[in-house]
Amino acid sequence: MGTLVHFKNLYLEAFDDCKPSFVVFFLKGYSIFCAVMLFMAFYAFLYRAFTGFEF
Repeated sequence: MGTLVHFKNLYLEAFDDCKPSFVVFFLKGYSIFCAVMLFMAFYAFLYRAFTGFEF
């Protein structure tokens, strides 16, 4: 659990000194988009693994 807190702190500290607020908004949105894409890819892989990799 400490690792998740560490990543949260790194995420919050990464945007501390960014001055244009639209850049911070864009980067936070993009990071959430990337996390969702990685989760969907992982889910798709597990789904294929459990259903036999049939195409």
